[in-house]
Amino acid sequence: MSSLVYKIVPRALWEEAQARGRFEGAPVDHADGYIHFSTAAQVRETAARHFAGQTDLLVVCVPTESLGDALKWEVSRGGALFPHLYAPLDLSDVAAVHELPLGEDGTHLFSQDIR
Repeated sequence: MSSLVYKIVPRALWEEAQARGRFEGAPVDHADGYIHFSTAAQVRETAARHFAGQTDLLVVCVPTESLGDALKWEVSRGGALFPHLYAPLDLSDVAAVHELPLGEDGTHLFSQDIR
């Protein structure tokens, strides 16, 4: 059974990645030395904490087994284990990309595929 991890990405940054064929991370990823991902249980809080009120976002869904040994589970927010990728993300490893619109109340509306 495949397990997925999720990356919230501004559309413009994702379009740059598509032109290169790989996603090398957002500025925060570059600063920290790895690409931040979230599990399905974590991604909504990630959106609320780090992307509040932002529009034109996407959620990139990636099967963990496609990331190999470059994916590390490390303690982060509240002592929870978060997935961190210590390599560029090859776009061929991406299972799906979903829009992440803002609802009328200002919170992000996640696809039902993200559970």
